[in-house]
Amino acid sequence: MLDNKFCEFLQYEISKAFTYSIDDKVKHFWCDGILLPNFENEYSKKFVNDNRHVVMTAYMGLSGQDKYKLTLKFGNKALSRYARDLDICECVPNSDNNNWFDVEIERQNISIQLD
Repeated sequence: MLDNKFCEFLQYEISKAFTYSIDDKVKHFWCDGILLPNFENEYSKKFVNDNRHVVMTAYMGLSGQDKYKLTLKFGNKALSRYARDLDICECVPNSDNNNWFDVEIERQNISIQLD
């Protein structure tokens, strides 16, 4: 499920993943917080099932304070767990793996792919 506990967990995992990044531009980034969408219907079970993603806000960058649009993409395992109100923290890939996030610094976007 998407809640403050998950946001805090993801925040730390993103920061760890940046340190392992092969992209020198984000290697020294860190994440200082993630916010859920303002309206619950934007991350309801139906919305997630229909769209397979949720748009959130992340504060990150060299200072950790730049506002980024975070698109959280749900893989099959995450979709299944989310539909059953189960914890999706285990769907976040290992932080030393570089293929689960993509950062567009100029556009201030980050996309995260859950398993």
